[in-house]
Amino acid sequence: MKKFDLPLITDTIFYTAACWLVCVGLLRWLDVATWACFTAATLIALAVGAVLFLLLSGRHRKRALSRRQQEEKEKLMLHLTLERDEAVRTLLLEALRADGKEVRKDGDRLLLDGTPLIPVFTMQPISADTVAHLLKEYGKAPFLLACNEMTPEAERLLSSFSRSSIRGEEIYDLCKRTEHIPATMICGKIPRRTLRAKLRRTFSKRNAYPFFVSGAGLLVMSLFVFFPVYYLISGSILLVVSVLIRIFGAPAQA
Repeated sequence: MKKFDLPLITDTIFYTAACWLVCVGLLRWLDVATWACFTAATLIALAVGAVLFLLLSGRHRKRALSRRQQEEKEKLMLHLTLERDEAVRTLLLEALRADGKEVRKDGDRLLLDGTPLIPVFTMQPISADTVAHLLKEYGKAPFLLACNEMTPEAERLLSSFSRSSIRGEEIYDLCKRTEHIPATMICGKIPRRTLRAKLRRTFSKRNAYPFFVSGAGLLVMSLFVFFPVYYLISGSILLVVSVLIRIFGAPAQA
């Protein structure tokens, strides 16, 4: 079942209504008959809304796909962090083999093209201390570090000793490309943003500015049209909303 895209619908309705108001003002300014003015404005607004719906739907689909991929990658990284070491090595072994790489098991470690592959998946980015410990353990022998993320200090330390790493993005792409993302992953329930949280974000104090500008713009437009009542009412409402948001709105979060 296709998910209902509320942001796409609300964006389309907003732009359609804005186009309708502009068309009504312009047509009345041109002294077009009332019935013709509203009919033409409605048809133009519907046409513009349909075109914008088609244009915005592709952008919304890409954005939703990107969000789903990011969530899937985070789930995979969490799974690799919580999974047993042997199972992690087995997953990487199968994914690399499916990708055509020369990889084999050597006891409790993996050898990728003869180089030890060390999986170290943690909740926090790999620190320079962890890299220093690996450098001390392996000495002059080369190794390849598989991890989620690394701190800038750890990255500089690793590269200064001519060692390389495979990050979370590459591991996710590898598992996705070879279809080795586990069907069941170890991860807690990801909390979804509630309607209350969405409303709180929408009506945060920093969003008072767009409401104020929109309301002021509509009031200015009321000076140049024959039917200013629509602009006066909607502009005044937006200005009142902007003041209320500024007074009672939630503090803006960084």
